[in-house]
Amino acid sequence: MVKTAKVVLVAGARPNFVKIAPLMREMRKSPGLKPILVHTGQHYDDALSRKFFQDLEIPEPDVHLGVGSGSHAEQTARILEGFEKVLQDQAPRLVVVVGDVNSTVACGLAAAKLKIPVAHVEAGLRSRDWSMPEEVNRVLTDRLSSLLFVSEPAGLENLKAEGFTNVYAWDDPDLPKPGFPSPQENAMVVHVGNVMIDSLVHAMPKIHASTIRTDKNLIKVKFGVVTLHRPANVDDPKRLGELVDWLNCLSERLSLVFPLHPRTRAALERFHLTDRFSPGVRVSEPLGYLDFLALVREATLVITDSGGIQEETTWLGVPCVTLRDSTERPITVEQGTNHLAGMDLAHAEKLITIILAGKKKLGKVPEFWDGESSKRIITVISSCMHE
Repeated sequence: MVKTAKVVLVAGARPNFVKIAPLMREMRKSPGLKPILVHTGQHYDDALSRKFFQDLEIPEPDVHLGVGSGSHAEQTARILEGFEKVLQDQAPRLVVVVGDVNSTVACGLAAAKLKIPVAHVEAGLRSRDWSMPEEVNRVLTDRLSSLLFVSEPAGLENLKAEGFTNVYAWDDPDLPKPGFPSPQENAMVVHVGNVMIDSLVHAMPKIHASTIRTDKNLIKVKFGVVTLHRPANVDDPKRLGELVDWLNCLSERLSLVFPLHPRTRAALERFHLTDRFSPGVRVSEPLGYLDFLALVREATLVITDSGGIQEETTWLGVPCVTLRDSTERPITVEQGTNHLAGMDLAHAEKLITIILAGKKKLGKVPEFWDGESSKRIITVISSCMHE
């Protein structure tokens, strides 16, 4: 009989769900691993969380902490307190955290304090913008982790520059390494590819079958998709007002679909901007994973400040204009279809004009963005279990 090892996987926010789904799917196939899914409840829209779980075929969480909203400190503290009790009850061999949200760093810290090894999926990404809470979370989580799974070469270079020396290519003959190394000095860094693309590849048949374009009366209509939620874009009333006016002008050239992130909707309401959109900007509630990607794959372009969407548009070959000064995913600009426009809307307008003129950037799919990243991760994790 194969002895199984408990592995706790943490999901807290919608971007986490997309990364956790393929890991859960692969881990449940492994006879030596027993996955335990913990949902921290950091994204507390219950209906939307359920929709993502359904779309991504994620099983019901074994534990739901239900931490809800609050400041970064309040939310992180509640997650730390609740997750520590989970670890004491479950006594897992490993904790797997993904991405860069508050749940990621809080659960990584709780595990490290209890001397439970941590694996960080999507390690090494850096925007070098310390005004972003996500950048703080990324750096701290990497410092706490024994296994660092990297999605693109820039992640390897960032970690090398920060003092991580045990860096491996996926096909390195020195892999696998039994046992879990200690964090930082001995932590193992492996380039495995992008688990978000695993979810996208797996979901493509259902994405093709989505009726969202018909539902939104977008058949035979060229359209763009907009997603904005970063504090730099939505927390300041002047900036958000400028964005609304800019999107209104752009919608005279291209119909726009704008599913509103809860943070963005709250800001629009707070600043009394909700009714300022022109009819060409189709504002809606957030969409599920399948419907949203069904729109993105058919879009003329995407305007965003999201990290994950930069990756998804690169794989789908859809032009993306990112309204940020920096990106932690440089491969989407260097090899993919992403344009980093900065915060200058006039510059973004020029990029969009070029795209609408049919001169879109021809990107390529980066190495290991092939739908197999989770298999690589589970192979490494399994090898480490056999000390």
